[in-house]
Order: sequence, then C-alpha cells, then structure tokens
Amino acid sequence: MENIPLSALLAALVLLILLSALFSASETGLMTLNRYRLRHLAKAGHPAAIRTQALLQRPDRIIGLILLGNNFVNILASSLTTLIALRLLGEAGIALGALILTLVILIFAEVAPKTLAALHPERIAFPAAFVYVPLLRILYPLVWIINILANAVLRLGGVSPSHASHRPLSMEELRTLVGEAGGMIPRQHQQMLLNILDLEKATVEDVMIPRNEVVGIDLTDDIDSIRDQLLHTQYTRLPLFESTIDQVVGMIHVRHLLPLLQEDRLSHDGLRTIARAPYFIPEGTSLNRQILNFQQEGRRSGLVVDEYGDILGLVTLEDILEEIIGEFTTDPAALMKDISVEADGSYLVTGSASVRELNRALHIQLPTDGPKTLNGLILEYMEAIPEPGTSLLLAGYPVEIVQTRDNVVRTARIQPRLHRPGGEDRNVSGSPHGGQEGDGHGEG
Repeated sequence: MENIPLSALLAALVLLILLSALFSASETGLMTLNRYRLRHLAKAGHPAAIRTQALLQRPDRIIGLILLGNNFVNILASSLTTLIALRLLGEAGIALGALILTLVILIFAEVAPKTLAALHPERIAFPAAFVYVPLLRILYPLVWIINILANAVLRLGGVSPSHASHRPLSMEELRTLVGEAGGMIPRQHQQMLLNILDLEKATVEDVMIPRNEVVGIDLTDDIDSIRDQLLHTQYTRLPLFESTIDQVVGMIHVRHLLPLLQEDRLSHDGLRTIARAPYFIPEGTSLNRQILNFQQEGRRSGLVVDEYGDILGLVTLEDILEEIIGEFTTDPAALMKDISVEADGSYLVTGSASVRELNRALHIQLPTDGPKTLNGLILEYMEAIPEPGTSLLLAGYPVEIVQTRDNVVRTARIQPRLHRPGGEDRNVSGSPHGGQEGDGHGEG
C-alpha cells in the first residue's frame, strides 16, 4: 500500500463515497416509490416500472443486496481513510480522519442522496433497477445466505418476509388519497368520489322523504280530484294507497296514465290495474347497498319500512344520486324551501329539515349519527320540548328556537358562526343552496 500514490488513494476514496451515496439513494428511492403508481406504470408496459416491481416482490433480497454493497464500500472507505491519515499526520491523524470521514459520509453519502431520492424516487429507483437486476443474479448466492440468516431472526419475532405486504387501502386512507390528489383531479370530481365513499356511512333513512311529506294518490278520493292531482303533479312516480300510506297498493308512473287521461277513461280500477307492486326497503339499509338493489330489481323508488312493517318514508334512486353529485334541481324556490337568510346573516330553518342537507347547504358540521332532522337533534339535546326563545349551543353552533307547535320544533334560527374550544370563531362560508326537496318521488 505504501507504493500507491496518495492521489490514487484519494481518488479511490472519492469513488467509494460516491458509490455509497448511490447505494443510499437507491435504497430510499426503491422503498419510497408510490406502489400504486408503480403498478399502474407496470400495467401500462413501462419497462423500468416492470423491472422495479419485480425487484420489490422480495424486498428482503434487494435490501440485502444494497446493504451488502453499501457496507462493503463504507468499510473500504474507512480503511483508505486510515491509510491516508497515517501518511499525512501519522497515528495522531487516525481519529481526525475517522471524524472527517463520518461527517463526509453522513452529509454526502447519506442525508443528501436519501433526501434527493425521497423527493424524486422514480428518477433514482428506475435507473437503479437496471443495475440491481443483473447484480442480484451475480451475487445471489451471497445475498441468499444473508437473507437466510436475517429472515431466521425475523421469524423469531413472528414476522414472515416471504411475501411483500400488499394490504389494501382502508376507506379513510382512500379518502386521504383522493383529498391529496390536488390539481390532478378537479375539485368537483374529488367531492363526488368522497361522497361515493360516504355512501357506506349513510342509510336510506338519511335521504328518504318522510311519510308525512310523501305525495301519493288516495283511492278513496273521487276520480275528479285524482285527475286534477295528476294534471298538476310535479312527480313522475306516485304511490297508490287507500286512506293512508300504510295501505299502499302500488306505484304509479304518470306516463302510463296519459292514455287514460287523454281518452277520459281514468277510473279507480284502471289505476289499480296499471299500478306496479310496491317495493319495500328495510330501514338501516346503506345507500351503497340500496343503489345496487335498485339496479338488481329494476326499480327507481321504494318505501322504507321499520322492523314492524310500518312505512317510514319513500326513497328514490335520484335521492341517492344527489348524495353523490349534489342537487339536480335548479329551482331557487325549491332549494330555499327549508332555509331562509335573515338580515343579520343567520339562517331561519324549518325543524323538519334534514341534518345532512343542512350540513351540505350551510357548510356546517351538525352530527349525523343520531336524529335525521333538526327537530330531532334539538329534542335529543334538550330532552324536552323547548319553548320559543330558548337558545342552545348545538355542536358548537348557536341555535335559537323560534316556533314550536304540536310537540315539535317548527322553526329555529342557526347562526353561521362556529364556536371553537379555544374561543376562536370562524364564519361559515358559502350560501344555502339546498333543503329537503319534494321531487324525490321521481323525475320532475
């Protein structure tokens, strides 16, 4: 070694540090690759992605190869540093050389290359895969021995490294992924995707038209009243019943009644003849399950029933689709049916308004895991029928009872300001644009 020029030793040391940096960068790049993007590129036929994906099928092997090379060059660099220090400063220079080498490796062979690889993993990992595939074949016996020993240690801890973990994304992880898509997915499309994920949490009770608001044809009415109702209805599908909705006969599509109306042959028996058998939906059915049920049954609407068979309300395919893409209607009067804006910026809301619709319309966050209407939410919180003028803080939102009648809250005022625990208030942005609509019976 004494015959080797000092310049050659320094050049070799620089080369080893460079190799160490490449090993460190490639390790971080391979381990931080977006696995879903990698699979997409591999399916699209990207050669580097296919090669990289094959390497990562057994991460223990590629990690063993990288660490084998990295440790080898680092130890060799340490030996060269010792020789250089002895030549320049004698034995007193060994400690100084070790200190300098530690700093150089830490900065130039660890932190800097690994940070670069973390920021741009594909730019590092894909070229590295071209080198590691043949290198792994050449050094496979040595890597195999190292993996056998390392895997034996892992198995003592109950870990099996035979297969890479491909745990699917959970709902919350998928929500985060969609939310972080940024400009890659338009904001409106992001919201639609998030709404689809939320269908699992919502049930038909959350979007149904309550039974007291269901509009239908009563067979006990005279035929002239029924004809007038059909001529002025805004719905295309109506339930047919006798006296009460609990005595439902079927569902009527207004289109099928046109020939009877035109030929003046409308009759109670004719209505019964063209009525389609009612379709019942158990309460608690999730929206994602129900949209599939509608598809399988060839239906667009159904009556929600409780465990005793009593009808709770009516839900349509349109109601579920509105949970995904928003309201279909563009009628301002329909949108403001349950909400009106006061001069002071507060919102006057009917007690029967859906909590989910209020959250969407006013951009607030009232709890949705309990009562489905504002009246129910207030009664559950108060545990009594409140008097007009009563004020309460509902989920951080100031609410004032304006009118009560027949043991229910008819009208309440909601302030558009969210109270925070730390005393900080925030104005709720946006304007109301929704409410419980009547055109949930079908296409209007």
